[in-house]
This record gives sequence, structure tokens and C-alpha cells, in this order.
Amino acid sequence: MSHKAGFVNIIGNPNVGKSTLMNAFVGERLSIITSKAQTTRHRILGIVNGEDFQVVLSDTPGIIKPAYQLQASMMDFVKSAFEDADVLLYLVELGEKELKDEAFFNKIRSAKIPVLLLINKIDKGNEELLGESLKLWSEKVPNAEVFAISALENFGVGEVFKRIVELLPESPAFYPKDQLTDKPERFFVNEIIREKILMHYKKEIPYSVEIDTEEFFEEETIIRMRAVIMVERDSQKGIIIGHKGSALKRVGVEARKDLEKFFGKQVHLELYVKVNKNWRSNEKQLRRFGYNQK
Repeated sequence: MSHKAGFVNIIGNPNVGKSTLMNAFVGERLSIITSKAQTTRHRILGIVNGEDFQVVLSDTPGIIKPAYQLQASMMDFVKSAFEDADVLLYLVELGEKELKDEAFFNKIRSAKIPVLLLINKIDKGNEELLGESLKLWSEKVPNAEVFAISALENFGVGEVFKRIVELLPESPAFYPKDQLTDKPERFFVNEIIREKILMHYKKEIPYSVEIDTEEFFEEETIIRMRAVIMVERDSQKGIIIGHKGSALKRVGVEARKDLEKFFGKQVHLELYVKVNKNWRSNEKQLRRFGYNQK
């Protein structure tokens, strides 16, 4: 029996549902999902295995014009998505009419690999709007196969996945068949804590934060973790901690519940807050947190 395997990269504007789609394919919450833009900062690989296939999915940050060094590093992850894909998934939202960056758009139109253009969030609109969107994107990206989906409602996702497998080249598996992702466990601890900060804090705070899990000890019945929340300024530290530590406690309680679900066992989580001045513009710090690939 022949075996297919390949790399499938998901790209699109911020907040169009790339992480939701990735999680629908993989069946696990690998990418954090909130309603704030720029939630995904890294390229996250999710691996879907079947008896005769292996699909290696890559969820990338939303396409933006970078305003500071961290965002430039995030866009490097997106650029690399064009270089190693066997199939490209370009995700747009129902009613959306353009990509934030024209150069990326031209890259998609001239791609030499199969492109599947997915119109997401069709549960949010009507048939007339969907008809207009299908016509618009078929004309804008004539080299793409266009699908209408709702990643959140899991509508049309199976059909897209079936098409992906058909388009993959014949190849042995790239990763062990029981592997779900290329990221270490600490990465998901960081992401789950960061998701809670995105949910509960406003304005610049969530985007000024980075998480560093300093300790991760797994025992038979419990995992003990210690994580540091890095902020850029002293004033942000006070906001994260909140009155008598109440805000930080809420983040800790909610993150622990999700971590217990994710790892399937009891979790003891300690959280600390530290000031790491202007880390988003510091090459050395960005490398430390895994952003600068050069």
C-alpha cells in the first residue's frame, strides 16, 4: 500500500480562524485561540496520522506589516511557510476582500504548489454574501481551489482534509506516527498561560508579555510547573498582578484547569511576574524565546 506524507501550511490575515482550523484538523488544542489579533506568534506544527498518510500542518502568525522586531520575526515564520509546503491553505473570512500585504498575495497567485483557498466563518453570513465571496476569490486567485467552511462548527473541514490527502506526494512519514506536534511540553504551558492573559487584559498588556516555563517536573500523579510572566515595564507588572494579587491568581487558576485537561493529570502551577525591559525589540531576548530563526 502506498503512503502519502507532506507539509501543509495555513496562512491568512490575523484572526481569520487559522488556529481554529488547525485544531479542527488535529483534534487537540495545539494553537491558542482568542478573539484578539496576533494570538499566534510562532509556527506551530500539528501532525495528523492515518494508516496510509501523514499530514504535517503548520499554523502561522497572521499577515501584518511589522511595527517592531518581534512582529518582523513573526513575519519570517510566515515567509518560511512558502518555502517548505506541499500544499498551501490560504484562509480568508467571509466578506473579506483583501490580504494585508500585496507581496504575499502575489506569492500566493504565483505559487507552484496546490493552493486551497478556504472561505471561513460561513456560519456568520447568508447565501448571497457567500455567493459574492466565492465569485470574488475565484477571480482573484484563479490558481486556487475554493472551499466554503466553518472551522468553528467543523463544517466542510472533512472535505478539505480529504482533498489535502489526495494532493500530498507519495512519501514515508516524516515524524513518528504517535507524535502530535514538534513542540516541547513547556511550549504549551507557555501558550496556555498566554491565552489567559490575552483573555483578561486589555490594550498593550497581552502583546508586551512573554512566558518562560522555568521548571517542569512530571511525577506519577502530578506535574509541578513554575512559570515566569515577562513584561516590558514596571507599570505592566502591577496590572498583571492586580489588587492583592487577584488578577494573577485568576490567570493561574484558569491556566491550571486547562493544563490539567491538556496533560491529563493533576497540575501544580506557580506563577511569577518579572520586568524584562523592551524584550520585543531585543535580538538576544527574541532568540531566547525562539523567534529569530537566523
